[in-house]
Amino acid sequence: MKPRLLFATGNAGKLRELRVLVGDAVEVVSLKDLPPVPEPEEDGDTFQANAVKKARAYSEATGLPALADDSGLCVDALDGRPGVLSARYAPGDDRARYEKLLAELAGVPDAKRTASFRCALALVTGRGDPEPRVEVGRCEGTILHAPKGTNGFGYDPVFQVEGEGGRSMAELAPEEKARVSHRARAFQLMRRHLLAL
Repeated sequence: MKPRLLFATGNAGKLRELRVLVGDAVEVVSLKDLPPVPEPEEDGDTFQANAVKKARAYSEATGLPALADDSGLCVDALDGRPGVLSARYAPGDDRARYEKLLAELAGVPDAKRTASFRCALALVTGRGDPEPRVEVGRCEGTILHAPKGTNGFGYDPVFQVEGEGGRSMAELAPEEKARVSHRARAFQLMRRHLLAL
């Protein structure tokens, strides 16, 4: 019987990505597959702190090994913003958030539009696990002047991936994104811990 792993997210896009990345080794369930669990407040000042807090809370509540991520977009011209507040950068949907970002960067030349997607993954293997495993991934790029592409979610349409022929993250096929994304890179580092379940 395959081990079960709770991926502590309600984000369908992230869940799809992890299932592609993990393959058949582990049965990945989401928060939507379980009875409601109180959501911890993401009040850490780093991606790592938020990921550990979520993984610990959900593992304690469910008794399952829990994997949690915290990720976001860090834009150099904005001193790293939106950063840990990426999902709460503007009220509304993904489009509202990236439109606010584009408005803030209006007039900033291409050479100064550098940015990175960052992801921290934390794994807590069960109740009372004293030592969460944490891995971090980054994907470098620049912020476009207008959205391109229809794949992905979040800031993907306005993030041009370094080394991918001028394409935005939203122009990459899912298997390409699974190779280069910040989450993919963090997951590749986390994979050995998951296979040890």
